[in-house]
Amino acid sequence: MLLLLAAVISGFDPMKLPRAKPTSPVPVVELAPVFYEPFLCGEHPDGSLHYVGDALGRDCVVVGGIDPATDGGFPRPFRTSGAANADWYGWHTAVHAPFRGRVIGVHQNSNENTPGVSGKDLAGYVAFRRSDGLMVTYAHVANVSVRVGQEVTAGQVVGVVGNNGHARMPHIHVGAWRGSIAYQIRWDLRAEGRVPALQHQ
Repeated sequence: MLLLLAAVISGFDPMKLPRAKPTSPVPVVELAPVFYEPFLCGEHPDGSLHYVGDALGRDCVVVGGIDPATDGGFPRPFRTSGAANADWYGWHTAVHAPFRGRVIGVHQNSNENTPGVSGKDLAGYVAFRRSDGLMVTYAHVANVSVRVGQEVTAGQVVGVVGNNGHARMPHIHVGAWRGSIAYQIRWDLRAEGRVPALQHQ
């Protein structure tokens, strides 16, 4: 509760984010990769979610099973049935900061949802602000390792993949916005090219 209070004092209150204002064309931002492991992301199409931080966001899952000698050669999010969090390749994988900026909000959540069952509490999160006012939030983070007011650099580890809040599986939600304008996210492919595990997906 104290961490949530600290987030509110710093000016970031996830319960009071504004509705996203539609724009044409949709603005795009390039972020450093959230994981240094192979990953796939689902997207929130325009109009599907209405508040900045959710609107145009991406839900990213680490994948494995890519080595044909051991796992069949195609990417998938979990080993076996995926019924346990530990079955998921991304469970407790390091989560990396999106850019150089400042941490403006943090909430720790140590709850662990069962895969397939959504929780009802506030997700663990880290919120960031870049010098130009761009904001990014990561949700469903566990073991947050940064604090409000801390300066971070692109790629710095800020926590690990969790399954908390309104999540049904281990993943990280990424949302980006400035003011009331949501941004479509793309990944910095040059930065990904410098990460050995991301070069041969």
